[in-house]
Amino acid sequence: MKLWGGRFKQKATKLVEEFTSSINFDNRLAKYDCIGTIAHIKMLAKAKIISGSESKKLVISLLKILSKIETGKFRFDKNSEDIHTNIQKELFKYAGKIAEVVHTARSRNDQVSLDLRMYLRDETKTIISSITELQTIFVDLAEKNIDIIMPGYTHLQHAQPILLSHHLMAYYFMLARDKNRFNCCLKRINIMPLGSCALAGTSFNIDRKYVAKLLGFPKISENSIDAVSDRDFVIEFIAASSIFMMHLSRLSEELILWASKEFNFIELPDTWTTGSSIMPQKKNPDVAELSRAKSGKVYGNLFAILTVMKGLPLSYNRDMQEDKENVFSTIDTVKSVLNIYLGMLPLVKFNKDIMRNAVYGDFSTATEVADYLVKKDMTFRLAHSLVGKIVLYCIKENKNLESLTIKEWNKFSKLFKADISQIVKPENSIYSKISEGSTGVIAVKKSISSAKSHLRSE
Repeated sequence: MKLWGGRFKQKATKLVEEFTSSINFDNRLAKYDCIGTIAHIKMLAKAKIISGSESKKLVISLLKILSKIETGKFRFDKNSEDIHTNIQKELFKYAGKIAEVVHTARSRNDQVSLDLRMYLRDETKTIISSITELQTIFVDLAEKNIDIIMPGYTHLQHAQPILLSHHLMAYYFMLARDKNRFNCCLKRINIMPLGSCALAGTSFNIDRKYVAKLLGFPKISENSIDAVSDRDFVIEFIAASSIFMMHLSRLSEELILWASKEFNFIELPDTWTTGSSIMPQKKNPDVAELSRAKSGKVYGNLFAILTVMKGLPLSYNRDMQEDKENVFSTIDTVKSVLNIYLGMLPLVKFNKDIMRNAVYGDFSTATEVADYLVKKDMTFRLAHSLVGKIVLYCIKENKNLESLTIKEWNKFSKLFKADISQIVKPENSIYSKISEGSTGVIAVKKSISSAKSHLRSE
């Protein structure tokens, strides 16, 4: 049964039917197709376009179909080209000939946009909720490990001592931006297109706002041409997902590095790692590596949909059928990686002593020495040059800043006093940071407290 067969004398070839079919992937929209059609039917009855008895019979029939879909009992017909045709065919079985009226004042063009928006709305909310869970884990880890000092890195070189908690909270704020992007995207997903029909609207006196209310949409689309040809919300969702996956890829990279023998900053749980088929000693961070790799799949989905849309004239074109696999793939990937980190991250063990020892003898308090001199009225540029010479001296003499005597300090400047031996200690470097948002203990504890309050209020 085709929704468009009346125009044609001959059937499409089997190859064309297979090539244009989307039921293999758009079947996951089945639930939303039923829900959207129920709202449409109720609106048709309210507008007296169909009778109350017709509406009741159709709604009851669709609820039965919906129940079959939700319990996994619905059998999708591969010979029916898309999800709309599948639902329509099933509706005929339950309601008979009156099933034909559901196409009044509606097209598959606005119908598929509606289905996709409802589906994406639910999935986006689920992803946002999971990101909040992941943020909570980072805050908990930061609070639990507030006493761990580690090297802060720039260019993957030791830079300055920081609190591990400060490093962990950086991911909390990355995720906050991700969540904000998804929430902003959700506003543009949450626009009701039904009633735009093929592209020009309808001559029937329909009530689009009533349908929007039934389906939980705060707004209706304002231009019927734009409504059926808009996939900005899809592109925006995948773009937000790409940035999110980039953040988790960076996290993956750090965990992989930190779990190596060279760093040995962390130990990954056995339950979230794998072994080698030939090397018995290996404990591989495979899930972190796969998470890192899967960002590429999401980036590919973004470029695919951008390429599909870039040359399309208004309004709807069949090219747009290709949006769904990109969306579905992105959602599945994002959710799978989220679930990995929700399970693995709380079980990561931080090697406190190794992380702390890594900041001794690495010259990472050199900036504190320069600041010390600046506070004694030396310009920072001159102080920077002088401390560089002190570091060269230490390297030549096989010493570190912590081991220099006051006599050695004074060879470079009489401004150095006995208190310089305390200034160069990594712990004191941490405590010296007093600016808001810094790695100072007070600032980090404030950040953790603020984050906990924010998460509780969401």
